Amino acid sequence: MPGDESITFPDAPRAELDRALGELVEQARKVLDTQGRLRALVRANRAVVSHLDLPVVLRTIIEAAVELVGARYGALGVIAEGGGLEQFIHVGMADDAVTRIGHLPEGHGLLGALIDDPRPIRLDSIADDPRSSGFPDGHPPMTAFLGVPITVRDAVYGNLYLTDPVAGGFTDDDEQLVKALAANAGFAIDNARLYAETVARQAWSASAAEMTASILGSDAARAHEEFATRVAALVGARAFVVSAEEHDGTFRLLGASDGRAWTTGLVIDNDRVRSAIEGSQPTRIDELNGLPALLDDEPGPALIVPFDGRTGEPEILIAARASDDLPFSAFDLERTVAFARQAAIAMELAEARADRERVVLLEDRARIARDLHDHVIQQLFGTGLELQSIESALGPGRLAERIDTTVRSLDDTIAQIRTAIFSLSRRQEETSSLRHRLLDIVQEVGDALPRPATVSFSGPVDVVSDPGLADDIAAFVREGLTNVVRHARADTATVDVVATADEITVDLADDGSGMGETSRRSGLRNLSERAERRSGVLAIESTAQGTRLRLRLPVPAPTPAPAGRTP
Repeated sequence: MPGDESITFPDAPRAELDRALGELVEQARKVLDTQGRLRALVRANRAVVSHLDLPVVLRTIIEAAVELVGARYGALGVIAEGGGLEQFIHVGMADDAVTRIGHLPEGHGLLGALIDDPRPIRLDSIADDPRSSGFPDGHPPMTAFLGVPITVRDAVYGNLYLTDPVAGGFTDDDEQLVKALAANAGFAIDNARLYAETVARQAWSASAAEMTASILGSDAARAHEEFATRVAALVGARAFVVSAEEHDGTFRLLGASDGRAWTTGLVIDNDRVRSAIEGSQPTRIDELNGLPALLDDEPGPALIVPFDGRTGEPEILIAARASDDLPFSAFDLERTVAFARQAAIAMELAEARADRERVVLLEDRARIARDLHDHVIQQLFGTGLELQSIESALGPGRLAERIDTTVRSLDDTIAQIRTAIFSLSRRQEETSSLRHRLLDIVQEVGDALPRPATVSFSGPVDVVSDPGLADDIAAFVREGLTNVVRHARADTATVDVVATADEITVDLADDGSGMGETSRRSGLRNLSERAERRSGVLAIESTAQGTRLRLRLPVPAPTPAPAGRTP
């Protein structure tokens, strides 16, 4: 319309308005971006605290951190007690790259700087920092770097390492977000460790109760193997129990979790192990070596736990892991020490119970032996005297001969009962005597006959026999009975040992089919040679009704006492 004029704004106010609108839009964008990152932080924290298994928690932490700041690579290093890295958990790197690199980082360069001074490190270029030690061959290139420590109960547990963000570099906001995540991760790690420790304590307690019941309710000789097997399962290692040091400087393997046979003459050539044994001090070792008889692979971490064993003498538990396994923790050592003490108590109780049972058994055997001697033998002896008086009244004849045969049978029965009484009455420490050696041999070999072989003794058998003479007699009886069982086709056999001050005579008779022309001749050659070496005589009588071997050996004269001393 005529007279209308267009409305315009001056240039300066308009520019100011555009700038204000732009700043408002930018602030709105930043608010939205911040809200998005805060939501991502909340999601990351939720993911971190949603697990209780420690290995899962650690991997979740690094995966959440990588996603939170848009990093290409990430890792979490767990600091070892003595410095360096105990574990290195990484994400983002391809498997073939990991294989090319080989050994994972140990905590040097920038990683070591963060361990030595646990404060955040943010770099635009790793290569430009003088603390960087470079990358190994096959390692992918990395530029920007962000490292943040993870603290658990005021102690640095490990560090978060992030590299190569999508935005090209890490910002102050990235650092603050990762620090917030690391703080929450510390609580999650602490909770996971406490949960794992609680579960482990329950497992240790349950296994200790089962072990105690097993040791008390089974053969005490397998207590060491039971103990080693349970420790191995609880700590994830091979376990061995060895004796205290023997007089010759070696040790003896008492039990092993891998079921290997017991070994004598075990050599331990490791100063730290010997120091722990001599000082009775439980110890953790990073690399166990010097035990070739037990470990046949590369040295790995180990636990050394001395304890009082079943015999009352010190014994040592050795638990060893593979070289690439994690070292044992203070918790592992603490629980193993407590477990070893529990095992020692169980072994002691089992031994005390076995002693009580042995005492009861010996008392029963003594009572039976006393009853046999005081009642059965006396009655048989009285019966024999009465039969002899009847035989005298009858005079010569078939009936008298039958009575005489019955009396001789009663005499043989009395002799066998006396042998049984002697066997029942023997003390544990006397089992090495010649009488007991022959009793054991006759029982072991002679029981294979249709009617078990018998043995009788007359005279001071144990008094006049020295160890060498006893060895030759035991060898004679063992080989003679073995030949009877294998070749004679006998129903039974008897062994009669008669000792005087000058000689010992051993008669071994069977009721088999005789030796024939060739059988058993070669087997008796050694016995003949033994008799000749002792200046003795071996006589052989063999018919179709049986065979009798008679060994006569002179008793060695006693060794005179040194001059000036009483014997």
